Amino acid sequence: MLEPSNNNELPPIPGKRYFTIGEVSELCNVKPHVLRYWEQEFPQLKPVKRRGNRRYYQRQDVIIIRQIRSLLYDQGFTIGGARQQFESEEVKSDANQSQQIIRQLRSELEEVLDILKR
Repeated sequence: MLEPSNNNELPPIPGKRYFTIGEVSELCNVKPHVLRYWEQEFPQLKPVKRRGNRRYYQRQDVIIIRQIRSLLYDQGFTIGGARQQFESEEVKSDANQSQQIIRQLRSELEEVLDILKR
């Protein structure tokens, strides 16, 4: 999915491995209770849970949250519409990966065929 245009207005994501819900809230300009709600609505959003059910988000989670925020707040999607948008992007991504794998396999098989012909 394309990087949301509003990321210019949001602070840069620091080079940390894990972020607390408070840090993500500030990085994405979204309240913590909204983040917890989005976890229920978007299966792509799965923060690591540790001691006492504390959430620790990774960089990819922060990027997904920013994309969700852009779809909902800037582009006017509903929760259901944003979820569908993510699912369609995942299908496209999976198809592209499959095509890449097929091309690579075909190339390798052609090389093997050339070797066998010699």
